[in-house]
Amino acid sequence: MDRRRLLTLGAAAAFFPQIACALSIPGPPVVPIKLVPALKPPLESFKLWPNGAPGAKKVTVKEDWILRNAGGDPNDTAATHVTDPILMVRRPKNPNGAAVLMIPGGGYVRVAVSRAGGGTDQWLADQGITTFVMTYRLPADGWAAGPETPLQDAQRAIRLIRHRAAEFGIDPKRVAVIGFSAGGHLAGWLSESFGRESYAPVDAADTQSTKPLMAGLFYPVMTMTAPHAHGGSVKQLFPQGSTDAQRKALSLEQNVPVDMPPTFLAHAGDDRVVVAENSLMLYGALRANKTPTELHIFEKGGHGLRTNGKDEPFMELWLPFAKRHGLLG
Repeated sequence: MDRRRLLTLGAAAAFFPQIACALSIPGPPVVPIKLVPALKPPLESFKLWPNGAPGAKKVTVKEDWILRNAGGDPNDTAATHVTDPILMVRRPKNPNGAAVLMIPGGGYVRVAVSRAGGGTDQWLADQGITTFVMTYRLPADGWAAGPETPLQDAQRAIRLIRHRAAEFGIDPKRVAVIGFSAGGHLAGWLSESFGRESYAPVDAADTQSTKPLMAGLFYPVMTMTAPHAHGGSVKQLFPQGSTDAQRKALSLEQNVPVDMPPTFLAHAGDDRVVVAENSLMLYGALRANKTPTELHIFEKGGHGLRTNGKDEPFMELWLPFAKRHGLLG
């Protein structure tokens, strides 16, 4: 090979390393390109408690937002030690007047949520539903209300949605709640507790009802009693230990009111984090109470109702139930 041809091939190898490999001509090292997900813009948001959350006298924790997986998607985050809970709003392009309060999970030790929202709130918005995603304070962080601290935030959140209904173009009578994992427990707790106040009123918003039109509870924590309780949630709700009576008071299947809102449940039979008996127990209590209810137990899906990286169709099944019970026209 003459010198001119060697120089020509060497120049080509600088731009096409695969040629250098094929001809055994040294070329620059091939550096794989790592695609880093872009940080998405945050949803609009507002505080639940403009003048500060109640019962903060002994709270010393500092709120933080962390990646759920180190080095992972910067949008896949969780809020820890929440001190200033917020509502984030996903507005639909074609609103139909319906609204959903969405409560993420996290075992009551964190709130697994992104400031940019996620696939579920986007799917709801695609159905025309204005979606409010909340963060909430955690019960082991020293708040005066103890285990009822997140319930205070949930009651305040649904009241604010109704109070500002005209601003968001929604019907205050058509506000549902959905929740996931420990957020499912909080959504169910909110649905059961509309008959009592968990905090003293702070402004005009607190004249609104805390009763959701209907509830959707997905792979939810329900019971606080053995053998089917989620131990992590029990520990966070009762960090100093608990009595049988205290655990019973927070076991939703044991406290269904006669006028419980219609409730939809979905769980996976192979969920090893929060076992499906949680949904089965509540379903039995709701049927005994003659509360309109529907239950889906998927064969697979684990904790999160995902199989091979794809969501099971639990939201698609929830939608007809929501329509039947007045959320959508």
